[in-house]
Order: sequence, then structure tokens, then C-alpha cells
Amino acid sequence: MPTVNIKWLAQPEDHDYPAARSYLSLVYPPHTAEQHVADLKTAPVNQFKAKDIFRASGLALLGTSNSHVQKNIEKIRAGGSLSPVLLVRDTTVGKVVIADGYHRVCAVYTFDEDAIIPCKIV
Repeated sequence: MPTVNIKWLAQPEDHDYPAARSYLSLVYPPHTAEQHVADLKTAPVNQFKAKDIFRASGLALLGTSNSHVQKNIEKIRAGGSLSPVLLVRDTTVGKVVIADGYHRVCAVYTFDEDAIIPCKIV
């Protein structure tokens, strides 16, 4: 892939938090999911490499045939800005849960596995 400048918003978009809550409610009891989302809203933005996020999450990389990944790739190529990713440390299993932004991380990884991804992590 040719070198592409990946742009990021300074903060996650408002709709990212309900999406994170929806996903986290499948993984954790509702009160725990709510607390994680509340904590994410006030967490500072950090930065991690795409490959490290995948290693920590244990998730498989989705390919460019996935429609959501493709949509994010097109947004990157068009010069649009992506929303920072929302992450939760699950110390009980030693993994990072991608609460919101899995498809964005996959899209970025297709350009550069060493790309720095802005994240909020709790």
C-alpha cells in the first residue's frame, strides 16, 4: 500500500460511547459496562501502535473485504478523520477489549501495522 496520512479527531465522536456500551454489555454485566463507558468519557487520549492493539486484544484482523473496514479505508484515502478507539483492559483474562473502533484499527493496519492509533483506555 502507498504511504497515506491517517488523520484523527482529537476526541471520540458522541455516537462512539453508546456503541461501546452496546458491545460491552455483551461482555460484562450492565452496571460494569456503564461504569467502563463513564470512565472512558473522562479518560485521556493515549497512543498505541496498531499491531500492539491487535496483540493485546487477541482479535483476528478483518480483511479489506469487510464492508466496515472498506468504508474506513475509503475515508482514510479521502482524507477524512477517524475517531479515536475506545479500549478496556480486562485484567481477569489479560486482554484488551476493543469497545469501539475494531473496524478502524483493521483499516489502519492495512496501511501500516506500526501506525499510531489514538485511544482512550481504562
